[in-house]
Amino acid sequence: MSLDVVALRAQFPALLGGAAHFDGPGGTQVPTPVADAVHAALVQPTANRGATTQAERNADDVVLGARRAIADLVGGDPRGVVFGRSATVLTYDLARTLAAGWGPGDEVVVTRLDHDANVRPWVQAAERAGATVRWVDFDPATSELTVADVAAVVSDRTRLVAVTGASNLIGTRPPLPAIAGVVHAAGALLHVDGVHLTAHVPVDLSELGCDTFVCSPYKFLGPHCGALVAAPAFLETLHPDKLLPSTDAVPERFELGTLPYELLAGTTAAVDFLASLAGTSGGRRERLLAAFHAVEEHEDALRVGLEDALRELPGVTLWSRAAHRTPTLLVTFEGRDAADAYRYLAARRVNAPAGSFYALECSRHLGLGDTGGLRIGLAPYTDQDDVDRLLDGLRGFLAG
Repeated sequence: MSLDVVALRAQFPALLGGAAHFDGPGGTQVPTPVADAVHAALVQPTANRGATTQAERNADDVVLGARRAIADLVGGDPRGVVFGRSATVLTYDLARTLAAGWGPGDEVVVTRLDHDANVRPWVQAAERAGATVRWVDFDPATSELTVADVAAVVSDRTRLVAVTGASNLIGTRPPLPAIAGVVHAAGALLHVDGVHLTAHVPVDLSELGCDTFVCSPYKFLGPHCGALVAAPAFLETLHPDKLLPSTDAVPERFELGTLPYELLAGTTAAVDFLASLAGTSGGRRERLLAAFHAVEEHEDALRVGLEDALRELPGVTLWSRAAHRTPTLLVTFEGRDAADAYRYLAARRVNAPAGSFYALECSRHLGLGDTGGLRIGLAPYTDQDDVDRLLDGLRGFLAG
């Protein structure tokens, strides 16, 4: 199937404002069905989850529906889906829980490719436990992080390896299945930050081979919240801090306080919207896979044309170079500040922000310090007109 971008764009009220949005890696625009679902959840009778009153049942249905939606999205088990305020919060919670079993002599592995949300929680937890932190570098010249890079630092002392599914700064997609093989052969756990990956490609956790996985609905057309997915049996082995009266059932034992029912309703609507891109035939998981294949084909076609045009611009350096990557480009300008390009484009209603976007280790390893560059992120609703407007704006900036 191919993506009907015209019909897709008609579902996004924010696009009526006329801006070309290349800021999706920081959070996508939201289609009308998602906003409608959030509104409906807020105005229907709602209470704490239960089975006695309609209000209680409404809340329970929303939560269970959202667990099923995320499980279908990533090929997981609904009983292993944990919701939280953000992927960052969930990673911190997981790190604190796992670190309770770490001590001197143990090692934790993080990478220089990652968003800091998949670095600092592990570094800080390891330091508090007296464990050693080991770093995996990537090749700045190619943007690649290989299985050999990971294997070089994993040992029989490794307790956990944290790696991104795709870099939110330069798009690099490390070879996760091969990395999982190395990690598990050493007897360690693999945690994958799938926040950027999940927005662009079909995800199957059984193929990736990770033990824990986080994603954020607001990166794939949904509301601001986070989800962690793992096998229920694995979650049963973990005992996080929790309130005494709260349930010890999995996955609820990891969810502190009352869940944001309206955001979970929006999450389900976002997943359903993505599935609808493949029509109505077949189950939701099958339709999601088909839809994401079409999204990936659409975004990659735009990316290739955009990269070719950017290479022709004088003084422009593209830092996104990996063989397998998301449609996320980082560019810098010889003798010019990327922040100036950001402001120039914004004045022309083209939204492409500048910075390092919390991927500090990545930006520094590329030699860009904390400043980073101009990040250009394609989304399912990006069309050729958006790309043309971006390129025209950059030509004007460089000529000024």
